Amino acid sequence: MAMFPVQGIVEGDFVVVLVTPDDTDPMTAVAQAIAHHGIGTRVAAQDRPLKVRYQGRILDDDATIAGSGIAPMEVLEVVHA
Repeated sequence: MAMFPVQGIVEGDFVVVLVTPDDTDPMTAVAQAIAHHGIGTRVAAQDRPLKVRYQGRILDDDATIAGSGIAPMEVLEVVHA
């Protein structure tokens, strides 16, 4: 378990944020960490679950950074599914 720096942006936002989730956190936790900075501030909250999109594909909720081939400082997108 180690902190893993990634960049994140919420769909519809214009601000990219730096977050440092644990490399074994599930994508649900990663999505929340990224969304915390934009949803309710610059992007309206929606009554739909948050998902992480990486290189054009939606990652499974239980996937981890360590198991997804994500490199440090790559950009993850948070979208409402």
